[in-house]
Amino acid sequence: MEPATVVKTELATQLSDRVNRIAASPTMMVVQAADQLKAKGVDVADFGAGEPDFPTPEHIKRACIKALEENRTKYTPVPGITPLRQAICDWHKRELGSSYQSNECVVTVGGKQAIFNAVCSLVNPGDEVVMAAPYWVSYPDIVKYAGGKPVVVETHADDGFIMRAAQVEKAITPRTRIVIANSPSNPTGGVIPAGELQKIFEVCQRRGVWLMSDECYSHFVYGDAKPYSIASVPESKAGLIVIGSMSKTFAMTGWRIGYALAPQLLIAAMTKLQSQSTSNPTSIAQYAAMAAMTGSMESVPVMLAEYARRRERIVAGLRAIPGVTCTAPAGAFYVFPNVSACFNSSMSSAAEVAKQLLEREHVALVPGEGFGAPGFLRLSYATSMDRIDEGLRRMARFFSQAK
Repeated sequence: MEPATVVKTELATQLSDRVNRIAASPTMMVVQAADQLKAKGVDVADFGAGEPDFPTPEHIKRACIKALEENRTKYTPVPGITPLRQAICDWHKRELGSSYQSNECVVTVGGKQAIFNAVCSLVNPGDEVVMAAPYWVSYPDIVKYAGGKPVVVETHADDGFIMRAAQVEKAITPRTRIVIANSPSNPTGGVIPAGELQKIFEVCQRRGVWLMSDECYSHFVYGDAKPYSIASVPESKAGLIVIGSMSKTFAMTGWRIGYALAPQLLIAAMTKLQSQSTSNPTSIAQYAAMAAMTGSMESVPVMLAEYARRRERIVAGLRAIPGVTCTAPAGAFYVFPNVSACFNSSMSSAAEVAKQLLEREHVALVPGEGFGAPGFLRLSYATSMDRIDEGLRRMARFFSQAK
């Protein structure tokens, strides 16, 4: 009988090219490693997962319970129930100034599926998709899965990690199909100013390229900043794809409800694709999402105020560690410090720093390589102040001993 390793290798070669050209999410790998330690009783200071530590608001949970009691547990239309699609359009108009109709909306299994469906509906093999680095880990792999080529423009800490229209203009070629703008950004917390985002959109319009605006963190911006959508610009619908999610704004990560707003022809294509993959999102989660869209927003400023407190503490704590530099995020709930000055002969990459921090100090965070940013680390401060303080103590001890 052949050795198991040989059989395993042969099976691996039978996997499709589209699967072999993508990698597992590095964020999920960190979460898995942290969970394994926690299962052994290890006290982990966990900055890995990007999800609110707040509970889903009560009125949303009650709507789900009511849907169960009313037996709303059957299949729904693939793009979501019409009342929810209309509620999303109404909410987006009220909060962000757009003007979409229900047939220009598809409800998806989280914001990630909306991005996946849009890319796979538009990108042919060899097409290019422009994105800023640092980028959300799934953007390049979704593009690669579709047969496309990610084209990266570099952003810089000293400019707030902002993607500029001039950079986008230079990166566009005849093969460019989509430009992705993620603001506020995961992983950096960078926020593209409204005027700059409008310039980016104008470049895309002039060059005949789609703009995908990922707005999943739209309501988490600090200081005097207000939530903003490029969809609020008059006559902006053509060539624009808005990606949204209930996950962050309403602390509904596990409910898996996202959406896309786009011209009806593209929404129809995305719905067709979804009909052959997941079909409709979970029925009772859709009714919960409808309560989120039509109910009180009072939980959002409460979360934002707490994130602002944590942001101040974690930025100050990281800056106090010799060799670590950290730009204060303008939005979302991540910090993205540069630790390259702390590298040495036994720790020469952010991936190695993250590995040793987990092993030696039980601090879980995500290395920057997965975001196209070697030398950086991503920490989510969607955790308690006590855990932030404990993690900072462990990191300060780690870096002081690493010299």
